[in-house]
Amino acid sequence: MQLYNTLSAKERAKLIDEAGKQRLTLSFYAYAKILDPKKFRDELFLAWNALDALGRIYVAHEGINAQMSIPADELENFRKTLDAYDFMKGIRLNVAVEQDDHSFLKLTIKVRHKIVADGLNDETFDVTNKGIHLKAQEFNNLLEDPNTIVVDFRNHYESEVGHFEGAITPDVETFRESLPIINEQLQDFKEDKNLLMYCTGGIRCEKASAYFKHQGFKNVYQLEGGIIEYTRQIKEENIESKFIGKNFVFDHRLGERITDDIVSQCHQCGKPCDNHTNCANDACHLLFIQCEDCKTSMENCCSTECLDIYHLPLEEQVKLRKGKEVGNKVFRKGKSEALKFKSSGELPNQPLAKAETKNIRQKIAIKKVLIGKAEHYYTKSKIAQFLIENNELSLGDKVLISGPTTGEQEFTISKIFVKGIYCDTAKEGDQVTFEIPFRIRLSDKLYKILG
Repeated sequence: MQLYNTLSAKERAKLIDEAGKQRLTLSFYAYAKILDPKKFRDELFLAWNALDALGRIYVAHEGINAQMSIPADELENFRKTLDAYDFMKGIRLNVAVEQDDHSFLKLTIKVRHKIVADGLNDETFDVTNKGIHLKAQEFNNLLEDPNTIVVDFRNHYESEVGHFEGAITPDVETFRESLPIINEQLQDFKEDKNLLMYCTGGIRCEKASAYFKHQGFKNVYQLEGGIIEYTRQIKEENIESKFIGKNFVFDHRLGERITDDIVSQCHQCGKPCDNHTNCANDACHLLFIQCEDCKTSMENCCSTECLDIYHLPLEEQVKLRKGKEVGNKVFRKGKSEALKFKSSGELPNQPLAKAETKNIRQKIAIKKVLIGKAEHYYTKSKIAQFLIENNELSLGDKVLISGPTTGEQEFTISKIFVKGIYCDTAKEGDQVTFEIPFRIRLSDKLYKILG
């Protein structure tokens, strides 16, 4: 039995591009008593691997929490794999607002102690004794009630780029931190206030609402399906959005725009901005907000110290990291003395700026092949630098540059330079530069359009 991935992320991305199929990014969760999570995990891997389903999934004795990418034409078969289990029959799938074929590039199913780490003794309360679920319009109506307290049960780096108007936004890095803080803060309102809560997809609120009912709160409500489902409903039913800004998501996109309001700032210069990035220094990987100007000047780094390290030869970078914890063990989510404009806790309800409203992420239905990745963008000369990793690039080729911020931009190659020398064709391994009519980002990919 194959219970592991056989392809690298790069190889998977290439296959996805060559297949040319639309994929759906979605999420779901379910609390249930699972007697043998390891057996459950293995069954899911076999079923989903056969459908080319990818994603990050956690299973535990208390249930399942999944964020996934599946081929759109396999949606019905995917549902059948869920319906095979009584507790997942007819389960709601939260489909992403913005689709990206590369949102997940591996199928990872991990057995955990809990699907949501809460720091609590599971025996202290019944997680199924949850609060009242509210649809988008019902949630908006209760928000207008002066007797309502609304709480954001996400972390500081999530709420900073988008939140509901008037929400309490705890300055926390983990869900487990928020429970005792909010409980203490609202002790005087157990009997006479409506406690209204929300999170990304509903899973944290499902547990939080049960916890607060156990703590004696009488009127506990939660947003059904979280911000993802709220967004779907307001768009379909033409309901006013009380959520402002972006919804942070945990795949490589790092955010879905809900309204064109920008409520946060570049952590480095203070310019209105709500685009997260990870520091390019492999010994840091700090998650922070960075505008395009700072991204270009700082080359995706959070500080001058990290920029200096990033410019060192790879061998020297590895030596500096020797004996130190790196990667996921030091991954920090948006707090550093180097970030002068970081905001946490009390957040503004008024936008600092408006984002462009054009749909730059609209997918272009074309046949294409991945040939390279972005390495640099020279702002003054408007020249892009790419590394050709596959196939070749020639004069007259129609290409597509794609990325989570750039969207999908199509144009024709009129000049190519390899190491500064004009040429007709660039081959695999060549570092190429050419003029480009728009700004690119380091996360962008270069595709050749076929046919």
